[in-house]
Order: sequence, then C-alpha cells, then structure tokens
Amino acid sequence: MLKKGILGKEQAIVSHSNSAVSMGSGSLEVFSTPSMIALMECAAANSVKAHLEPGKTTVGVSIEAKHVSATPLGMTVYCESELLEVDGKRLAFKITAFDKCGIIGTATHERMIIDAKRFMEKAASKKEIKA
Repeated sequence: MLKKGILGKEQAIVSHSNSAVSMGSGSLEVFSTPSMIALMECAAANSVKAHLEPGKTTVGVSIEAKHVSATPLGMTVYCESELLEVDGKRLAFKITAFDKCGIIGTATHERMIIDAKRFMEKAASKKEIKA
C-alpha cells in the first residue's frame, strides 16, 4: 500500500556516458543535469514500484530541480527520495542528490499512477494518426 514516507535510493558512477559533454547539456566532463534528473526519477519510481497493484506503474509528469555542485568523472553520486504525498493517483516526492562532498542537487517531483497496458495502447495509437 502506498503511503507517505516511503524512501528510495539510487546511485551511479560519473562516467563519460553521463557527463554534460556526452549528454549535450554542456561542454565539460562532469555529471550532467539530465543524468542527475534521470537518477532522481529512478529513485522515486523504484521506491514505490513494489507497492503498486499488478499492471500499474508510474510515469513522471513534472520535476523542478536545482543542480548546485559539479561532480567529476569517477565519483559516485546518489539520490534519496521521499514520498511526501499520495493524492489519488498523484504522488509527490522530495529528492536530494549527493556526492561524497555533499549535496549536488535537489528536486520536487510528481508522478502519476497509470495502467501500463492502457498507457502503451494510447501511445501506440499515435502511429495511426494521419499528419
């Protein structure tokens, strides 16, 4: 059962593939903002996965993030999420990202609980729309 207070944690090692230069979000070999946001979403999504009914999943619908400190290649980064609110199908999270020197980013994030099959059918139906 979903309830306020569920915690999540995910980590990654900063590498060329998740750097700003590789992601196209900058010109430096540091952990990219898009990669930090993806790790934040992963922490939130995975934290509630086991609490969902069969056939249900969550999708991210909004994130407001601040990336406040650079992390160099080779260092481990991790995100901690906390489920702050369950409002019907809407889930609200607070997420903080860290490296060994401290906080590198913060975010508020919303996800919606959806029926996976119905969602994919609706997405696939866009292929049928004539331009």
